[in-house]
Amino acid sequence: MLDIRFVRENPDAVKDNIKKKFQDNKLVLVDEVIELDRKNRAAKQEADQLRSDRNKISKSIGALMAQGKKEEAEAMKAKVNEFSARLAELEKLEEEYSAEVKKRMMVIPNIIDPSVPIGKDDSENVEIQRFGEPVVPDFDIPYHTEIMERFNGIDLDAARRVAGNGFYYLMGDIARLHSAVIAYARDFMIDRGFTYVVPPFMIHGEVVSGVMSFAEMENMMYKIEGEDLYLIGTSEHSMIGKFIDTITPEDKLPFTLTSYSPCFRKEKGAHGIEERGVYRIHQFEKQEMIVICKPEDSMKWYDKLWQNTVDLFRSMDIPVRTLECCSGDLADLKVKSCDVEAWSPRQKKYFEVGSCSTLGDAQARRLQIRVQGSDGNKYFAHTLNNTVVAPPRMLIAFLENNLQADGSVRIPEVLRPYMGGKTELR
Repeated sequence: MLDIRFVRENPDAVKDNIKKKFQDNKLVLVDEVIELDRKNRAAKQEADQLRSDRNKISKSIGALMAQGKKEEAEAMKAKVNEFSARLAELEKLEEEYSAEVKKRMMVIPNIIDPSVPIGKDDSENVEIQRFGEPVVPDFDIPYHTEIMERFNGIDLDAARRVAGNGFYYLMGDIARLHSAVIAYARDFMIDRGFTYVVPPFMIHGEVVSGVMSFAEMENMMYKIEGEDLYLIGTSEHSMIGKFIDTITPEDKLPFTLTSYSPCFRKEKGAHGIEERGVYRIHQFEKQEMIVICKPEDSMKWYDKLWQNTVDLFRSMDIPVRTLECCSGDLADLKVKSCDVEAWSPRQKKYFEVGSCSTLGDAQARRLQIRVQGSDGNKYFAHTLNNTVVAPPRMLIAFLENNLQADGSVRIPEVLRPYMGGKTELR
C-alpha cells in the first residue's frame, strides 16, 4: 500500500505506474482516492476547529453562571450541544472517508523499480543469467512421475481417492529424497547466517490482507470455515506476520530468517500440460528465506537472496537461470522480482523452481512493521522473500538432471549425508 501523501503529491507518477502494469481499469482509483482524502481532511479540519471552539465555550459557561447570566449560559450550552451533534456527524464521515480511501489504496499497485522491464505478462519476462551448462543426454528421460514409479516412490491414484486431484503419496527412497532436500536446504541457509524458524501454519485474515493483494488471496488461500484462520500458501505469510504492530530499534536489523512449512494453495485458474504429476499441486513443503531490513539495504539483500537459491541448486549439479519478471507479471505489492528456473532435460527448457521479491515498505505499511532510527524517528521497514527450495517441484529438476542411462539416480555429494550415505538410487 502506498503512502497517501505520495499519491496526493504525485498522482501522475501513480497513474503512470498503473499503466506500466497494464491495469488501466485502476486509473480512476487515483482520482477517487485524492477526492476522498480531500473530503476526509476537510472533515477532520472542521472537527478540530469545532472541538477547539466547544472547549472555549464550555469554559465560559461556568463564568457566566457565576455572574448570574443564566440566559447567556443556557445559550452557550445550546451552542455546545449543537457543536457536539455536528462533531458526531463529522466523526462518522471521517470513518467512512478513511474506509473508502483504504479500500482503494489496497488495490492500487506498488511503485515498481525503474529497472523492471515493461511487459504485459510472463511471456515478456527477461532472462538475466545462466548458471551451469544445460545438458540433454543421449537417452530418453521419462516423465517425472514415471521415474518415481520405477522406485515405487509415488501413488497418485490413492491420493485422488483420499483427497482428489492435486495431492500425492510419496514413499520409500523418493520420500526420503524429498525430506533430504528440505533438510539440506535448512542447513544450507543456517550456514549462511539465517535463523531457522518453524512458524504457525495458519494465520488471521488481517495478516493475509497485510501480506498479499486481494486477487492473490482469492486465487490461493484456503479459509477455515467458521474461524478467522487461513492455511498459509507459503511461510512468508506467517513470517512477515510475525512482526505485525512492532517497532524495532534500527540497530537490530536486518532480521534474516529461513522457515520451513507445508504450503496449501487453491491454484485457482492454473492450467497447462504440467498439471499432470506433482508440478502444480494443492499441498507441498517449502524452505523459505525472509529478510526485514532498512530501506537503503533492500536491493543489496535482494541480490543476496536470489544468489542463495542459485548456489543451492548448483551445489546439486542442477543448471539454472534467473529471469527478471516484467511489470505485468509482478503482483501488486512487489517492487521487483525474479524467478529462478531449473533446466529440464526432458522438456529441453527451463521451468520455475523459486521466486525472489522485494516489496519495499508495502507489507510493512499494511501491517505496521516499523523501525526506530537512532534519531528517534520511526519509519517502515522493507521486506523481502525468496524460495530456498520447494519439493516436490524441485524433485522434478533433481530426478531429470541426475537420472543415469541405466535408470539409476545419482545422489550429489552434498545430499549423501542426508540419504544415509547412498551415492545412487536403484
